[in-house]
Amino acid sequence: MTTLAAYFPITDPTLIFFVVLLIVLFAPIIMGKLRIPHIIGMVLAGVIIGQYGLNILERDSSFELFGRVGLYYIMFLAGLEMDLEGVKRNKRRFLIFGLLTCLVPLGLTYVMAIYLLHYSPAAAFLLGCIMASNTLISYPIVSRYGLQRHSSVTLSVGSSMISLFLALVMIAALAAAFAAASDSTGPAAATTGFPAGSWLFWPLFVLKLTAYIAAMLWLIPHLTRYFLRRYSDAVMQFIFVLSVMFLNAALTDFIGLEGIFGAFFSGLIMNRFIPQVSPLMNRLEFIGNALFIPYFLIGVGMLINVRTLMTGPHVLWVVLLIAFFGTFGKAVAAYISSLLFQLPKHDGHMMFGLTSAHAAGAIAMVMVGMRLEVAPGVYLVSDDMLNGVVMMILVTCIISTLMTERASQQIVIANSQQPTTGNQRKDDEKILLCVKYPEIAPQLLEQAILMRRTDSQRPKANSQQGLVALNVVYDDQTAAKHREEGLQLLEKLERQATASDVQIQTQVRLATNIANGIKHAFREFACSEIILGMHVHTERNAKFWGDFLQSLYNGLNRQIMLSRFVQPLNTLRRIQVAVPSRAEFEPGFHRWLERLCRLAGQLDCRIQFHGREESLTLIAEYINNLHPSVRTEYTPMAHWNELPQLAANIADDHLFVVVTARKGTISYKNALERLPDELQRYFSGKNLMIIFPDQYGTQKEESMTFTVAQHQEESSIYDWLLHKINKL
Repeated sequence: MTTLAAYFPITDPTLIFFVVLLIVLFAPIIMGKLRIPHIIGMVLAGVIIGQYGLNILERDSSFELFGRVGLYYIMFLAGLEMDLEGVKRNKRRFLIFGLLTCLVPLGLTYVMAIYLLHYSPAAAFLLGCIMASNTLISYPIVSRYGLQRHSSVTLSVGSSMISLFLALVMIAALAAAFAAASDSTGPAAATTGFPAGSWLFWPLFVLKLTAYIAAMLWLIPHLTRYFLRRYSDAVMQFIFVLSVMFLNAALTDFIGLEGIFGAFFSGLIMNRFIPQVSPLMNRLEFIGNALFIPYFLIGVGMLINVRTLMTGPHVLWVVLLIAFFGTFGKAVAAYISSLLFQLPKHDGHMMFGLTSAHAAGAIAMVMVGMRLEVAPGVYLVSDDMLNGVVMMILVTCIISTLMTERASQQIVIANSQQPTTGNQRKDDEKILLCVKYPEIAPQLLEQAILMRRTDSQRPKANSQQGLVALNVVYDDQTAAKHREEGLQLLEKLERQATASDVQIQTQVRLATNIANGIKHAFREFACSEIILGMHVHTERNAKFWGDFLQSLYNGLNRQIMLSRFVQPLNTLRRIQVAVPSRAEFEPGFHRWLERLCRLAGQLDCRIQFHGREESLTLIAEYINNLHPSVRTEYTPMAHWNELPQLAANIADDHLFVVVTARKGTISYKNALERLPDELQRYFSGKNLMIIFPDQYGTQKEESMTFTVAQHQEESSIYDWLLHKINKL
């Protein structure tokens, strides 16, 4: 054993990384067998392998680096995944819960430290600030259950930032006061424990914070929009996002706040540029959950010294008091807030679970106190306070993860027992993506991913994949060559879909008629709608719709979406929709409205509808009931002839959506015949989408009868004659 002990602790970087990977691999497996959240396993593994455990690993600089990155990652992902519209609607709730979860633990811990632990007022205030803040250490549990945008989760994350911000400001003020009194300590300091502070601290702090927030709110959106428009490389986008996160963390460190505030703030700003189902978001979550966040949790565990509990009853008493009063204060704030807001009991459990943990933020604040000198050789943080805070971290991490796991399960069960709406049950969603050109196919796939029903919304009985990518090739002499090109294109789309964790079916089909090939595939895969890329024609003529689209939408009664994007989807700021009169009477009304609401929700952009009052009323009712978080505007448009006037309000980063209709349907009007000419003349170079809604509620098989025409020309001979007469 003595010979074996000579090899420990491991100092070789390669072996250290290997041991950490083994922990990341096996901790979830072992904790899963024990029915314990695996986050606790990471922390306990750090306790066991650290210098205060079996001394297997040395806490070298890699734990400091990756641990800090992991903490930033947790805060950054929390900012990215917040429901900002929910924050705006419930800002009063955020403020109330944020103040309660900060001031209640602060007050209880301060009184306890003064009267039970007999600390000085400054030490008691420092301890109260530590307990007022919290770390979202159990947030990965919420992500695993897909509850990132649940009301109680967003409320907890937002209030955590408020309490953390207030605690960091108070700690910064305390440190500034000690710095101002470092040369000489006045009589007040000797009697109260508080040094005389500098009056310049607050004006300078407010000035720096205001300048930082204003600069980032202006710079980051402009810089992000510029970068994402010009560079689509996955690695470059990932590095850019991390660079923005670390820049904000460094700037907040310079101001006097901890870098975790800057990481969270950068996540909030970039929230609308990184949709939840995008490949970039998938990469960010994968790298963080696979490496950086586990490194952070293991590093926290390595700081915990369980042996201090054996030194005497006084340490146990300190740990018990700090853990109890801090956790009790968080519980009081969470459950009082849930009662005030009339939330279910499991929401109160979630709020308590997310806000009760303390980790690296508490360590950072303790380290600040360990540098504050009260007297020569005497520092504000004593050894028993340090040990008590470190042990408190272990206790609160266990409580937080257990409560969050339990609350997540209860919320999922409660949501699954709620009845779904009729539209959601009957929506036979399966999107057919018709692709041909490699330069626009990735954007069409991204549109389909943003519009599709997420896995959590898909009925369990419906196991079919929701996306089908189709490439139709003319069956001629060049068919073999074009088929190979189609296979390569579909392979590229499969990789893009896999990066977003989305399953997709692909097929290359040979056909002598492109429209018939699409229609046959549509029926074979039992699809519900089609997404196509628009043909680009510079001249204004009948070729605007392309060579086969007319045959396609006349021979198929399901929804067809034509799209043209001149910039990345995640840089769009507004969707403007032109709705024809009587569109609400079409069977496909709810289908296209649902798709646009999903797109606006994923992009976190505003959607503006132009149409008749009666149509806008029903649209508003649908959105308020099923998509209340979508930001909407409604602008009356008395007549379809006003369509060209909308061009003045369509910016380059807007998406203009035209809901049209097939001939013979209830919302069709003669003014729609001028649509190609108007789109080319007034909306050239704009992001454009044209929607042909469902003509029937359910798909009807093509029938061959003498009473039903199998093909209709878009322009009749009468239209041609009228055009000639007008020209003369």
